Amino acid sequence: MLMNAPATFIQSYIDDLNDALNQLKPGAALTRIQAAWLGTCLTCILLMNSVCWAKFERASLGDCKVAALSWVFRKASIPWDWLLRVSVVLILKRYGITEGVLAFDESDRARSKSTKRIYKVYKQKHKGSGGYVNGQTIVLLLLVTSSITVPVGFFFYMPDPALKQWDKEDKRLKKRGIAKKDRPIKPERDSAYPTKTEIALGLLKEFKVAHSLINPSSSLLMM
Repeated sequence: MLMNAPATFIQSYIDDLNDALNQLKPGAALTRIQAAWLGTCLTCILLMNSVCWAKFERASLGDCKVAALSWVFRKASIPWDWLLRVSVVLILKRYGITEGVLAFDESDRARSKSTKRIYKVYKQKHKGSGGYVNGQTIVLLLLVTSSITVPVGFFFYMPDPALKQWDKEDKRLKKRGIAKKDRPIKPERDSAYPTKTEIALGLLKEFKVAHSLINPSSSLLMM
């Protein structure tokens, strides 16, 4: 399937998004080029059911080059956090949602056995094969309502490498019969690698600030 312009409803969404961005944070609206890029990407995701620059280029008959698409994603000063916040506001407003239940979930996404360049990627047990693969763990905050369930926040979890290495070594030494007093002391957790509970609390605080008009009746932990 080919495309040469954003779908009409996607263009309307981007126009509403820019209006809301201007209201909540003056100066944060997308530029003309950024808005066109986002419209192209959203339309291609809809058509291809995939996030792949090469597929996007083919869908546009070469008008949108891989290098240009990825450059905007990596280098353009797009207010990503505000985009998510405003998008959620628009959805809640569209459906007239003022309350719901907040729930947490996590998703392990297998990537590649060799990649090390993806953000917060680490060695994970692969359930399908029983082996190991590099992957990411995404902690999601969901708002569950009577009409829809919508993700309202997310954060990438990764085990603290130093703690993980210490635990591996501690188990090895313990198996050899080394007394606890003779084994290395457990290092302090690096704040750059928060626990899933810490992530959940942080997402709850962010939701309260960003969506103060929503009344969450309770919260569930499903991790």
